[in-house]
Amino acid sequence: MAEVKHTPILVGVADVKNRSVKIEDALEPKDLMLQAIALALQDANLPASSAQKLQSSIDSINVVANWTWPYLDLPDLLAKQLGVNPGHKFESHHGGNAPVQLLDEASRRIALGQSKVAIVTGAEALASWNTFKAKKVWPPPEWTKLEDTRGVMEREIPNADYFFSVKSDLGTAHDLGKATQVYAVYENGFRAHRGQSARENHIESAKLYGEFAKAAEKHPYSWNYGSPAHTEESIGTVTKKNRMINYPYPLLMNAFNMVNLAAACVVTSTEFARELGIPEDRWIYPLGGAGTSDSDNFWDRPNYFSSPAISKSLDAALRVSGLTVGDIDLFDFYSCFPIVPKLAAHHLGLPITGGQKPTTLLGGLTSFGGAGNNYSMHAVTEMVRQIRAGRGQKGLVLANGGLLTYQHVVCLSSKPLGQKSYPKERPLPEALQTPAPGVEHPATGEAVIETYTVDFNRDGSPSLGHIIGRLKSNGRRFIANAKDAATLQQLCSETKEPIGKSGWVTHNAEGAINIFKIDSSGRL
Repeated sequence: MAEVKHTPILVGVADVKNRSVKIEDALEPKDLMLQAIALALQDANLPASSAQKLQSSIDSINVVANWTWPYLDLPDLLAKQLGVNPGHKFESHHGGNAPVQLLDEASRRIALGQSKVAIVTGAEALASWNTFKAKKVWPPPEWTKLEDTRGVMEREIPNADYFFSVKSDLGTAHDLGKATQVYAVYENGFRAHRGQSARENHIESAKLYGEFAKAAEKHPYSWNYGSPAHTEESIGTVTKKNRMINYPYPLLMNAFNMVNLAAACVVTSTEFARELGIPEDRWIYPLGGAGTSDSDNFWDRPNYFSSPAISKSLDAALRVSGLTVGDIDLFDFYSCFPIVPKLAAHHLGLPITGGQKPTTLLGGLTSFGGAGNNYSMHAVTEMVRQIRAGRGQKGLVLANGGLLTYQHVVCLSSKPLGQKSYPKERPLPEALQTPAPGVEHPATGEAVIETYTVDFNRDGSPSLGHIIGRLKSNGRRFIANAKDAATLQQLCSETKEPIGKSGWVTHNAEGAINIFKIDSSGRL
């Protein structure tokens, strides 16, 4: 059987962990990426002369945007350090879907004959940044100078907010829009949709993350490798050290981003790999990928118990790869919060906990460590190693970004899929146009809670409730705050379900902020 021309393959993968947080050991993301790229090239297992040809043939450099350091043109810096002049250089948007999206697009360019050797890489040095901040020092002069298009950054630690535009919108007007809040909103909505009690839901989340923690405990690139894993009990027990952040998630159900981690992949074609003499035991085949997004505005989505973008990305990636969910041996579902792997598993008909096929290889962003946008690059490198080692023949990686917004899925295999070529076009639109309820602002009248979350103070007391509700008069959606003690108490109840409960919404004099309240009479 003749080989399909320009079949893309992964021939080298690598991860780098700089575990030291000492100032003198701090490495910037660029240098961590260069280390990972060098190791990934070595992973192709070539003699020196062929290895040099592999490196000099790099014609595509794809970089996951990092949170640590705002480079002006990081792909170009990497190219110069590698001594190559690629025709394609690209840096992603900010989003955890980016590693898998970049791999999918690099594979497509290989399949179209537009590229011979592609590098996909990303890194963070947020643990080192945390040290700089704590000691009130600036990174050493060896780090790349900051001269980005926004001007020289102020001497303060960057964070996610620095890289995202500060919005003035319906969410921010109600102090609702952080990842810790929006993912919690979905967890509560999903719980109510399934008819779970708050207690049942909390036990499920703790069990899920206990399983994830066990996976991270054994992984050498996990940030806390060598330390005992958190258990289902420690994750599920709210204490001063594991305080509630946003109901229903305590700290150990939130992503941990303070890591120094990098990863890289080398993608080429079967023809060029054979020409170079790359052993076939290094070859892993991307079969196909798919990605799309839901509305950037979380209040303009159809519901809070599903993600159409996750569902359609999973279905499309399996379809273009010629696979069913039963064909997949290995999974890694992105997990900044428990709701993401829950939604994916639920859609695919997999057990959320206790399944024969675990839904993580790494352990999630809490236990493995959330490398900014780059977590799923580590999932890809680990998937390659697992398939090479014979622990499965086919794998699937789901990468999530934004506020449950951007999704991308790729399927990998030890063998090509017959005469099927890599998909030449994206199977899904960039964004879904999914019907959603209209939004009313300001809002007044009797209403029903659609979903919600509650912010907590550091002392463990609830501080502010966030309601997404529907007006009974016309079914339109609104966002509101809840501030009174009685309403907050009911929102945090473990025995009574707030979703579907009636109350009253009004707004302040300026009409900018809606207020929702439940009391014994049901009126404000």
